[in-house]
Amino acid sequence: MSVRGVASVLICFILSGGASHAETLMGAMCRAYDANPQLNAGRAELRAIDENVPQAQAGMRPRVSADGYLGVQRNRYITQQRDVDLNDPTLTARTKSIQNGGSVPRSAQLTFEQPIFDGFKARNQTRAAESGVFAGRERLRLTEQQVLFDAVAAYMNVLRDTAALKLQESNVAVLSEQLRQTRERYQYGQITLTDVAQVEARLAGGKSLASAARAALDASIGVYRKTVGVEPTKLAPGAPIDRLLPKSRETAESIAQIEHPFILAALHDADTADLDIKALEADFMPKLSIVGDIFTQTDIAGIGNRNIGGSVLGHLNVPIYEGGLTSSRVRQAKETAGRRRFDADVARAEVLSLVRAYWGALQAAKAQIAAAQTQIAAAERALYGVREEAKAGQRTTLEILIAQQELLHARIALVFAQRDRVVASYAVLASLGRLSSAWLGLTPGGYDPAIHFDQVKDLWGDPTTPDR
Repeated sequence: MSVRGVASVLICFILSGGASHAETLMGAMCRAYDANPQLNAGRAELRAIDENVPQAQAGMRPRVSADGYLGVQRNRYITQQRDVDLNDPTLTARTKSIQNGGSVPRSAQLTFEQPIFDGFKARNQTRAAESGVFAGRERLRLTEQQVLFDAVAAYMNVLRDTAALKLQESNVAVLSEQLRQTRERYQYGQITLTDVAQVEARLAGGKSLASAARAALDASIGVYRKTVGVEPTKLAPGAPIDRLLPKSRETAESIAQIEHPFILAALHDADTADLDIKALEADFMPKLSIVGDIFTQTDIAGIGNRNIGGSVLGHLNVPIYEGGLTSSRVRQAKETAGRRRFDADVARAEVLSLVRAYWGALQAAKAQIAAAQTQIAAAERALYGVREEAKAGQRTTLEILIAQQELLHARIALVFAQRDRVVASYAVLASLGRLSSAWLGLTPGGYDPAIHFDQVKDLWGDPTTPDR
């Protein structure tokens, strides 16, 4: 493990409070940032995109190749000759000779080509590849935001569902005790079987709700395990991230239009599309290169023959007409560039919509917490009053059950509102484009995509993946 990896693990351990202490929200996000497979897959994808830059630069770099032939050759020469007697031309004689031979034909050739001018194709392709890298970095930021937000939601969902389960179990315990007391009162003739049936019905419903709450908690634990990478044990209460949020929605909208990675990625894509047009237009221009080769041939043209030579030539290629293929590709690239610019406008509109939606959700969650707290206080007073009045015979068992149910609903509503309050604050931060390890201070030595890019952008060879 690298020094950066060790530091990240230690920081995550400190933020989580160690094994014997409660896990914190920041610690959970730190774990997700370090080990989430979706985020690691995004980092690997970006490293692959980095390789487009040296691939584009290769267009103006020299190319050297070697060819060789080696084999076995067998020859058989047959000659026939007719001899005429000079004293008597009518007398002739035929002679036949057979000659066998063999050789090892072989040849070797070394070819070198250095592009001199390619219509600026390689330069524009390199710039397009670099713009693609910048767009990939912004998409990695989007993935990081999504993973961190999922970690926040998973963490708060476990807290919410744990609290909801405890409330439902407490309600079952209260109803069970109430049923026992109701049956005793029925035995003394103070109430009727109707009161007993009402409590039994509420108890059955409470047990059903407790089972549903337990199932919801199990589902939330599964999502937490998938997102964070570990089972939740003891989770500390989560807190909103208001300290990193702007004071007004208008300020938030301005920040998002400048910093959100969705918009920045779309703008880089538009730049890439414009540079692709220039790279394709280079196919209309002449290309010049220097080609040299050295060769040797032995026993290729005949036994005992050997040829050694070399040449240096200038190669000029002037395109005249290619059937309209290049023209069509340029037109297509121009349409693609226009679509990319529209995509940037779409991204701006979507981000603006997200900021307003999440800002409204945050304000609503704040109001819901205040309302739920007021509702709980009122429901507690009402329940106490109903119970006291029931002792005097002024209230029925059903009215007590209704008051208990209202108090339970108010407490559960507060739990859900508190969860929504925390998650909404992180959602607003994400809509600004600032839900990241750097802004949250999770891992000071976190993943830096520029390191791998600097390692490979000027490589002329070596297929080994660099350390990062």
